[in-house]
Amino acid sequence: MNEKAYKTMTQTGAGSITVGIIMLVTGIVTGILCIVNGARLLKNKSDLMF
Repeated sequence: MNEKAYKTMTQTGAGSITVGIIMLVTGIVTGILCIVNGARLLKNKSDLMF
C-alpha cells in the first residue's frame, strides 16, 4: 500500500514540475514578445501619428 502511494506522489510531483517549467518558459516568452512589440510601437509612433 505504501509503495502505491509513493509511486503516485512521485508521478504527481514530476508532473507538477513539468507543468511549472512549461508555464515559466511560456511566461518568459510572452513577456519578451510584449516588450519587443512595445518597443517597436514606441520606435515607430511618429509614423502612426496623423
